[in-house]
Amino acid sequence: MKKQQIKAGKSREAWRQESIVEYAYLVKHIASRFAMRLPSSVLFDELMSAGSLGLIDAVDKFDPGKHVSLKTYAQYRIKGAILDELRSMDTYSRSMRKKIQDITKATKKIEDAKGRPADDSEICRELGVDLETYQNMLTDIHGAAVLSLDEFIKTKKNDTYSQTRFQAGVKGEDNPADHFDRAELKHVLAETIKTLSEKEQIIVSLYYFDELTLKEIGEVLSLTESRICQIHTAVLIKLRSRLDGYVQ
Repeated sequence: MKKQQIKAGKSREAWRQESIVEYAYLVKHIASRFAMRLPSSVLFDELMSAGSLGLIDAVDKFDPGKHVSLKTYAQYRIKGAILDELRSMDTYSRSMRKKIQDITKATKKIEDAKGRPADDSEICRELGVDLETYQNMLTDIHGAAVLSLDEFIKTKKNDTYSQTRFQAGVKGEDNPADHFDRAELKHVLAETIKTLSEKEQIIVSLYYFDELTLKEIGEVLSLTESRICQIHTAVLIKLRSRLDGYVQ
């Protein structure tokens, strides 16, 4: 019998309480990692509260026959709950959304015309701004709220954000209800990411798979945290531009 299964003679409620206490440290650990990526306007207590609900949900829904381990499943549910909370905050102002839309449109226009990825100089010309202004726009967008592929990919079914997260889509966590959409999204994302430059692909991998902070990625690539921030934001906008036809 697996470790996570209820031991003989132990009530479900007793196992539930013990499991929540045992894995409570995961909430603080995951919330702390998120906090390192977020603007100061997002309160740590809000992340902890959302993560705690994710842990409780994981324990209540854990099925030893479907999930590898309670710890792994709990980590997934905690991250999901925190992302849902961040998504609900909707911290973008109207002017910030306008910047995102302008850069997205410029990127798409160039790539449709050229049949290849747009570079920074081309985007600057299309926007009518210099490189420094463009980079400042990217920094402002990133600083306004947490940015992730989840924020840029919407479900084809409605206008709410998709519950098929980037990591689930690419890593393939089990979610039978979204299996078909996830498989299709996984393929589209993989093909789209291949169009990025080598440096951009490395940043995507380090940020979303290895879960390094922007500062840590900067140390790996010998770039400033500010520059990694700009590249990361530009990558998300590029991906949004290229996925528009698929997700709308």
